Amino acid sequence: MSNDDTDEERLFRERYAQELQKKMNQPDARSYSQDDEMAEERRKVSHQQGKTPGRRGEKIKQEEIDKEIVRRNRLQQKRKKN
Repeated sequence: MSNDDTDEERLFRERYAQELQKKMNQPDARSYSQDDEMAEERRKVSHQQGKTPGRRGEKIKQEEIDKEIVRRNRLQQKRKKN
């Protein structure tokens, strides 16, 4: 998390990170992989960013998606080791 975040941005990051983690735990009838899910979320955010350039919220979302992808990859590696 960036040190120059306002309280509002910090709360936004926390809520969005929780939303991404919830998506991992939801049973999905479409049954596509978690990587596809994150790629789809990134496409949605990038599309919105293109429609409304310069909004800090989309930049924050991109950063949180990156963090979630790294977290999921580490979790998957730990599972493989065990």
